[in-house]
Amino acid sequence: MQRPLRIASVNVNGIRAAARNGMHAWLETAGVDVLTLQEVRATAADVAAALPGWFFVNDEALAKGRSGVAIATREPVDAFRTDLVGGPDLQPKGRWIEADVVAEGETVTVASAYVPTGQDGTPKQAEKYAFLDAMEERMPQLAADGRLALITGDLNVGHRELDIRNWKGNVKKAGFLPRERAYFDRFLGPAGSSVTGVDGSVGAGLGWVDVGRRFHGDVDGPYSWWSSRGKAFDTDTGWRIDYHLATSTLAERVTDYRIVRAPSWDTRWSDHAPVVVDYTVGL
Repeated sequence: MQRPLRIASVNVNGIRAAARNGMHAWLETAGVDVLTLQEVRATAADVAAALPGWFFVNDEALAKGRSGVAIATREPVDAFRTDLVGGPDLQPKGRWIEADVVAEGETVTVASAYVPTGQDGTPKQAEKYAFLDAMEERMPQLAADGRLALITGDLNVGHRELDIRNWKGNVKKAGFLPRERAYFDRFLGPAGSSVTGVDGSVGAGLGWVDVGRRFHGDVDGPYSWWSSRGKAFDTDTGWRIDYHLATSTLAERVTDYRIVRAPSWDTRWSDHAPVVVDYTVGL
């Protein structure tokens, strides 16, 4: 039987604080089947307390109170993995988890990713590139044989000028560096094609789909994160750095996409907005 599978992703900026500040009220009416979380900054016991009635898998950061990812579901997942593989600069702990979700007889592999913020010219940026390298290696494996797979989360890169309101002032800053953006050129380039990135690099396209951009077309935003400085939220001076990246087979199943922007600054329960997408399962 066909039905929508509603998958939401959000950087909660600390799940305990989010639960105190209004996350539950949103979840009660959101109708979410799968919830992917980033920057959880909590233990498994804390996640259980914040999400009563949900099943979940999680990966905590090595440092207490830092990063952390989780996937919460209405039914137990079939399997989960946290073993993103890469070089010596890769530090994936608390930043990558993928789970096999079975719905209406179909398996959808869902990943929750929290890409490091980075800082140009520092070891933090090397860590970010190492993480993106590991993603680039993992994505073809997830997409093999036409599988239904999805990478969600705070990927900390604005791919195109449309994704950042003030992009001209950020071209030399982490989050909008040409080399970072070139990864997304390859992620989203036609599968197997030669893709020239915005930085001039050449690599193979992986054929994944940016669900938000396909759904909305070439418009500014819609944004998913706003700085706490000035009146960025009030003026919608934001960044679109929270994604659903889907394999081509899953992207064809999208029936709705939305970013749930809070009605006002003081009603937010995170500095990121949830990204909610409906996918048809049971075909």
